[in-house]
Amino acid sequence: MSIHARTDRSPISLTDAEIFAAHEGGKLEIALSAPLETQRDLSIAYTPGVARVSRAIEQAPDAAGSYTWASRLVAVVSDGSAVLGLGDIGASASLPVMEGKSALFRRFGGLNSIPIVLETNDVDEIVETLVRLRSSFGAVNLEDVSAPRCFELESKLIEALDMPVMHDDQHGTAVVVLAALTNAARVVGRPLESLRIVVSGAGAAGVAVSEMLLHAGVRDLVVLDSRGVLGPDRQLDGVKCGLASRTNPRGLTGGIDVALAGADVFIGVSSGTVPEEAVAAMSSDAIVFALSNPDPEVHPEVAARHARVVATGRSDFPNQINNVLAFPGIFRGALDAGARRITTEMKLAAAAAIAGMVEAPTAERIVPSPLEAGVADAVAAAVIAATD
Repeated sequence: MSIHARTDRSPISLTDAEIFAAHEGGKLEIALSAPLETQRDLSIAYTPGVARVSRAIEQAPDAAGSYTWASRLVAVVSDGSAVLGLGDIGASASLPVMEGKSALFRRFGGLNSIPIVLETNDVDEIVETLVRLRSSFGAVNLEDVSAPRCFELESKLIEALDMPVMHDDQHGTAVVVLAALTNAARVVGRPLESLRIVVSGAGAAGVAVSEMLLHAGVRDLVVLDSRGVLGPDRQLDGVKCGLASRTNPRGLTGGIDVALAGADVFIGVSSGTVPEEAVAAMSSDAIVFALSNPDPEVHPEVAARHARVVATGRSDFPNQINNVLAFPGIFRGALDAGARRITTEMKLAAAAAIAGMVEAPTAERIVPSPLEAGVADAVAAAVIAATD
């Protein structure tokens, strides 16, 4: 089997042999930041020299930020319950993905990172574990935790840990979607707040995207789950109930065909499919973000027959909505600023910074490539500026 991907619009063919060879032994290793070649080096780095540093931290705990790596270390934490498009595959099988995330932190954000996969799906057990480990790292990136537990888990960790915590599947996705939509709106010549937007999916990403759009000023937002539009005719609870109370201003009921009729924007973050006739019923100069991976809700070539701007979560089509545009810079900015929380204002600032990396958006270029220089730097600077 081979996988075809495209980076910077150039086709690349990847074979199973090279993929597995690259993962042999894992994708991470620890490197020394100081020499360890002589007896003197050993005496400084370990005994007896290290005892002086430990005593200093005992007397002034904040000194750990200067004399250990903890303040610059991101823990990438998962229980393996909602991995990529693979679902609940468990902690061990999720580890290659978490290693990859840690590698991205290093490559794009210049941050040390360590993957932690936990053999439990219990929210309180995960919180307790990370609280006990809190002295070992400076921030937590939650990854691939299933909804609705992810909402409770993130909320409890934010309260329990005095450090930046973010569930990237929620907020990283939301930041990049807002950045992309900001530029797509420029392409079609419409103010963002005037757009009629449909979000298909009310899980982790769908809820966060919807919340981000509301914070950005969107007024006409309709959200669907697998049973249809979230609205007054539905018996809902929890996060969905709260979202339904702040969306669907026209009181729509029904499914995706009803929601998309005359809509300006479709954002798909579900595993469902959207028929071509529903996309065709959208407004002129429509915007379609079909982000499910590897199978978009509507094939981008089909969407392009009816929409002005099309984006996906895949690298082999233009306009990839990729979380790596956001999370390395967000965490670096939060850590550089000494922030204790990642706030909505930081995320809005990050989205604006990503959008600003594309000076003249076109239908085929509404976000920068993650490989472009300066993306994480711009995001980090924006986050620092937005820190209270």
